[in-house]
Amino acid sequence: MTNINYQPKDYAGKLAKYFIRSPITTILGVFLLMIGYISLLVMPREENPQMVISGSTVIIALPGATANEVENVIVKPLERKLKEVKGIEHIYGIAMDSVAVVNTTFFIGEEKEDSNLKIYDKIMQNMNIFPRGVMMPIIKPLDIDVDIPVISVAFYSKDGNLSKTELYDKVKDIQHQVNGLPNVAVTNLKGGSRHQFNILVDLNKLSGYNLSMGQIVQAVQGLAYNIPDSKTRTESGEIIMMGVKNAIEDADDIGNIIVAQYMGSSIHLKDIAKIEKSHDIQNFQKACLTFRDDDGNFVDKQCQVTLTVSKLQGTNAVVIANAVKEELVKHKASFEADGIGFVITRNDGERANEAVNELVYHLILSIVIIAVLLIFVLGWRESLIVTFTVPAILAVTIFVAYLTDQTINRITLFAFLLSLGLLVDAAIIVIENIHRHLHSKESEGKDLDELMVEATDEIGPPTNIATFAIILTMVPMAFVGQMMGQFMQPIPANVPVALIASLFVAYIFTPYLAVRMLKRPKGDKH
Repeated sequence: MTNINYQPKDYAGKLAKYFIRSPITTILGVFLLMIGYISLLVMPREENPQMVISGSTVIIALPGATANEVENVIVKPLERKLKEVKGIEHIYGIAMDSVAVVNTTFFIGEEKEDSNLKIYDKIMQNMNIFPRGVMMPIIKPLDIDVDIPVISVAFYSKDGNLSKTELYDKVKDIQHQVNGLPNVAVTNLKGGSRHQFNILVDLNKLSGYNLSMGQIVQAVQGLAYNIPDSKTRTESGEIIMMGVKNAIEDADDIGNIIVAQYMGSSIHLKDIAKIEKSHDIQNFQKACLTFRDDDGNFVDKQCQVTLTVSKLQGTNAVVIANAVKEELVKHKASFEADGIGFVITRNDGERANEAVNELVYHLILSIVIIAVLLIFVLGWRESLIVTFTVPAILAVTIFVAYLTDQTINRITLFAFLLSLGLLVDAAIIVIENIHRHLHSKESEGKDLDELMVEATDEIGPPTNIATFAIILTMVPMAFVGQMMGQFMQPIPANVPVALIASLFVAYIFTPYLAVRMLKRPKGDKH
């Protein structure tokens, strides 16, 4: 601290007096820029901000009951009990034959874990309201982070030699590898066909043997169990493994299943049905992929399987998308050997990275525009001083956002752009008052350091009040509820931090730089 006789009355002057000749000021400035740059690199990037949306789907089966019975004995009693749960906004009940589906949605902002636990506890505590024969409820929580993928890859057979089931098996192997990548939450396969034994029953023969479909189902299910291996230990310490081979391994095994006895003879399934090993023909969903090849021509692929990848909450969509792409590159040789091609149909990581980079570019462009405009108003030295404060303020804001587990997204950067014009106010006020003091006749002969501290201290109280008044205008936005409040949350979270940082940066670095860059006017130019 320099020897200055002037005793500042406001924190603005006290900060200026302490840092104006302190050796740590330069170190502090470099440190702020470094932590801001590092925070910008390591902060998770995504296209839109994280929103907390919670809800659950409750599925309860009552075999044999009609839709009207399901509504009266399951849906309505369950809806009445779920209304007792605090935080639920809407309840939607659906009654069908043999099954009830009740969807619950909580108010946006309610914690997912707490909400799901409330639903589970309420149902388990009131199991006695359901009739006998009801099956154990299935509770499926809603998770927007998992349900919405960040990257989707469509796989297809280039030459058409791979069958639907073969393509599905190949992609399933890739799914296993991708699912092991860091921060990958869930992977799913859409489209394609699984292996399946199809039993095509001849209804005429079924009627001729006086059989029912229920008998066929019961006969097949009776042998379609995997018997687990068991082990025992002998007196000599040897382990003997025993197991029962699965009764159904191919189409012939299914055909040899005895469905019934008629006139002392066995009726086999192959006598009344055609059995073939094929794909899941009951899946009527058709998947079509259309894309442009390297020559710009449209290519249509009817047989395709799409792999979707979802990330964990708060993780970097860019890093996960790049990791998936690297994993695909590792298997490129095997893809070529199997005649498999792939197209990335969705990449939120790439879109988020482009959005962030574009807004960062506009942020830098805005800083340059501010610097050029200030040259004509204040002078080039004053403009450089004010321009330095902007990246320092943004660095502090980004670092605080990183510490509070925020992500870099469109709304976060919009908050920075929104506050950009406000950030330079404090620095401009300080440098303008310093400029006025330098050109004032009353300040002639004063020590330069003392002049800087006095000029900074003089505008401290009004600048503080004006800045806090602007901060108060942002506070109501933090109390906006529902989806809009969640979506716009980065604005009230970051703009006040940026404005407070602008005060400290202006009071510390503006006098420090001004005493080294500004000069007293020569002659009588007051």
